[in-house]
Amino acid sequence: MGTKKFIVYIKLFALVISLTSCSKEDSYDSIPTSELNLPETPYDYTSLNLPNHFTTNVPGQPLPTSINGTDNTPLDNPITNAGATLGRVLFYDKKLSANGTISCASCHKQEKGFSDDAILSIGFDGGLTGRHSMTLINARFYQRGRFFWDERASTLEEQVLMPFQDPVEMGMTLDEVVTTVQQQSYYPELFQNAFGTDEINSDRISKALAQFVRSIVSYSSKYDLGRAMVTSPGANFPNFTTEENTGKNIFFQTIPNGGGACFGCHTTEAFISANPGPQNNGLDAFSSTDLGAGNVFANPIFVGRFKTSTLRNIELTAPYMHDGRFATLEEVVEHYNSGIQAHPTLSPALTDANGNPIQLNLTETQKSALVAFLKTLTDNSVSSEVKWSNPFR
Repeated sequence: MGTKKFIVYIKLFALVISLTSCSKEDSYDSIPTSELNLPETPYDYTSLNLPNHFTTNVPGQPLPTSINGTDNTPLDNPITNAGATLGRVLFYDKKLSANGTISCASCHKQEKGFSDDAILSIGFDGGLTGRHSMTLINARFYQRGRFFWDERASTLEEQVLMPFQDPVEMGMTLDEVVTTVQQQSYYPELFQNAFGTDEINSDRISKALAQFVRSIVSYSSKYDLGRAMVTSPGANFPNFTTEENTGKNIFFQTIPNGGGACFGCHTTEAFISANPGPQNNGLDAFSSTDLGAGNVFANPIFVGRFKTSTLRNIELTAPYMHDGRFATLEEVVEHYNSGIQAHPTLSPALTDANGNPIQLNLTETQKSALVAFLKTLTDNSVSSEVKWSNPFR
């Protein structure tokens, strides 16, 4: 055997050994790198290192502060590193729209708290969505487990497939989505890693996307740093300014005690509604064009009611409300201060003893303080974390 042939055989043998010793469970070396930028070892999506205040109820607090029991993750779809990695790629893949211009991330921008800075999002063909894009942060801690502003999706697994099929948003059928995914060279190994085989179907697409969305959790804001220093959210936070502590007290205190009782709807440390269902926050006196959950549920009590979104990273998710009518947090606070309308299905939490809309009558200083507190819920790590960013080059 000649020397050159021997060297070639040695190189081929080394290549075979290298390929066979590389586990598909923890490496993406063979996925085409021309389109994707994935780490050799998958990012950690499974470790949820929540601070203690997330999982501990405060004694004497009338509403739950702990997120225990609120996680809507189903038993048949736990988050895995490989599953969420696949979900991340699907989330950012523009090929999964009718003309290859729109992805899930087009309406749920990481730098905007996984919301959209447009009042209404733009679909694949230039059309506008019917409502403002709701943030995806802390979606897993909405105990009721229903999604969209009107809660028409009974699970997150159901919700993530609906934008693909919306004629304005992405303009595809599920069969077309599956076929498109099957045609991309980078997906078989991702499905193999996530599910044990490279079979591609809508159920697996749904589960992977839901895993990725549920992995987006916020718990590293200025509020969290301060909360970890005290035993109760009602105590003064050492890292807060006087104005921020004043705003925090307004947020948590009841109305008779001079507060805004905001915690009544944005409960738990996830600052998301625990389980009362969609609410009417008095934006309008009557519902005419958008009935909200009234379009989904037959009971007329749901007319004009909408899902309560998390307040975490709210500084980044403007404009606000289901129709994006408020451009600033100052406008939102003023609505609750003096603008609540007497809608027939107005939430009881927003009415006084006579059934009339509440008037907080906060001073300008107090309103500014409440806005300052809301901004302490900004978690910049969510907006910059690479594992939630666009994996396409």
